[in-house]
Amino acid sequence: MSCAVDDAAKTVPGKRAIAMEAFARALRQMPTILADNAGLDSADLVARLRAAHYDGNSTMGLDLVNGDVVDVLGKVTESFKLKRQVLLSAAEAAEMILRVDDIIRCAPRQRRG
Repeated sequence: MSCAVDDAAKTVPGKRAIAMEAFARALRQMPTILADNAGLDSADLVARLRAAHYDGNSTMGLDLVNGDVVDVLGKVTESFKLKRQVLLSAAEAAEMILRVDDIIRCAPRQRRG
């Protein structure tokens, strides 16, 4: 997903592109956090996973039980709808946090000159 968001960010002008790039970075952090929480070598696993994704193997993922990068297309047992809703909820929460900036504004710092 981060590759798709990065590609889309290249077509969007202005501050939205910066926000999209930050969202893509957050998506790239998810496998690292999962591997760390599983007690695995996240640097090695995530590097292999990223290489597989950039080679066009978009169905590759982490097998946290065996500590390997595998094709997860047939191994996924969780509901897609649940994962989709979790991702949408996280994106909505991030958007709400960003909107706080429109509600709460700090006075600009006074420059001493």
